[in-house]
Amino acid sequence: MRTGRPLFAAVTIAVVTTGAAYALGPATSGTTTPKKTTGKAASAATAVCAPDARYPKRQLRGVWIATVRNIDWPSRTGLSQDRQKAEYVKILDSAAKRRMNAVFVQVRPASDALYKSSLEPWTQYLTGTAGKDPGWDPLPFLIAEAQKRGLEFHAWFNPYRASYDANVGRLPASHPARVHPDWVVKYGDRLYYNPGLPQVREHVTKVITDVVKRYDVDGVHFDDYFYPYPGGGGTFDDKAAFTKYREGRSLADWRRDNVNKLIAQVDKAVHKTRPSVKFGISPFGIWRNKAQDPTGSATSGMSAYDSIYADARHWIKNGTVDYVMPQLYWPRGLKVADYKALVPWWAKEVKGTGVDLYIGQALYRVGTRDDKAWTKPGELSAHLTLNRRYPQVDGDVYFSAKQLLSNPLKAIDRVTADHYARPALLPLIKERGGQAPAPPAGAKTAGATITWTPSQGARSYAVYRVPDQGETCQDADARNLVAVVTGPSYPAAQPGTYVVTALDRLHNESKPVTVKVPPV
Repeated sequence: MRTGRPLFAAVTIAVVTTGAAYALGPATSGTTTPKKTTGKAASAATAVCAPDARYPKRQLRGVWIATVRNIDWPSRTGLSQDRQKAEYVKILDSAAKRRMNAVFVQVRPASDALYKSSLEPWTQYLTGTAGKDPGWDPLPFLIAEAQKRGLEFHAWFNPYRASYDANVGRLPASHPARVHPDWVVKYGDRLYYNPGLPQVREHVTKVITDVVKRYDVDGVHFDDYFYPYPGGGGTFDDKAAFTKYREGRSLADWRRDNVNKLIAQVDKAVHKTRPSVKFGISPFGIWRNKAQDPTGSATSGMSAYDSIYADARHWIKNGTVDYVMPQLYWPRGLKVADYKALVPWWAKEVKGTGVDLYIGQALYRVGTRDDKAWTKPGELSAHLTLNRRYPQVDGDVYFSAKQLLSNPLKAIDRVTADHYARPALLPLIKERGGQAPAPPAGAKTAGATITWTPSQGARSYAVYRVPDQGETCQDADARNLVAVVTGPSYPAAQPGTYVVTALDRLHNESKPVTVKVPPV
């Protein structure tokens, strides 16, 4: 994971919602307007239902859950199954409480598995011993508990990190790096798979496809680690592969092409296996600086394109990702990497491409002295306020779950109060398909509780409290959205007119049904 490298590294992780309804109190009622209007009256009606940026109807809100080195979960190795479950549920409940709707859970930290696999050994971060069976397969539980709370589950893979131990002989006998020592390159005190080898790309793709086939994941996620970050590792020795496969390209172009090939290969395999599964990447926050490329950002930090051979512009233009989530782990006003300069740059990159843009936020830096800005509890919330200027920004994901629980400077509480006053549906990615379920049938009240018959194909339901007359505006924004629930009931907090819609796993939304909750 990325720890304390403000301009030379980054961080990644995952999480999201609850079967219990989100208790939000009364919804804003809005202004009553006639159904059909003309002239000035028509303009007034349009104004009433114009989207309110404070209450986006669709917005990804997620958290990374890192397992590598027990950063977030489990908190340490060797915990009992019940303790591991309890810790995970605590993270999910914290995310759901803050009206988040996604988690990004690291299931493959370093060519190891947080799930039962015939391709790679059990991760050491469960038991403390690499390759040791923990006695249960956590992944079905992790997925089910997230989805039970309305949280989309993204399986997070590190594609190239082979081992934190550079001694191949200490790896489990079945470890691919031990079975195929020619696949790996030693760099510093770690082992990396060589991205230039076709057999490495095949193996990584096979591992990911296996998970998509066997587990009900909603997404596949890569973090920012491609070729190793420059540092004390010396030279990354891929000379032999370069000589064999370069085809006339420079070393830098060849390396970028290797990464691009893997991403295109994974994209194709994931969507062929299950079209609804999203695939995206959280790249380092600076593609290139203007000093390297006039079309780059007005920054002067590390260039992912030149230093780790990650070309996010290529992935966006070629549509080999469904979303990008640049890790903008810097505050506003930082000269070398100003948040205010980077958000519009990324917004421009995705505009018109069909690729979603979410922002990776540095919750882990809040309260630290990395920069004076991080000592201010409002910095993170101010980032989201700035994001509203750019309609291409479809959400935010926070690193990491540990700080979601510790809530440094109460900054995440402030984000929730300022920006997550209402729940939000997930952004729709057209290419992933899906179909709106049938509207909920048989909606009725039993006391203050609204119930309905489950809709076939529905994973959850949106509940709105709307004006008794006039435009309901539930298609415009979330000002009247009071809950997203996974079961066919909702305990209404107040009497009034409610609208219920059914949502498929991608949050395609059905036509509404209306039900009135009478005064008690």
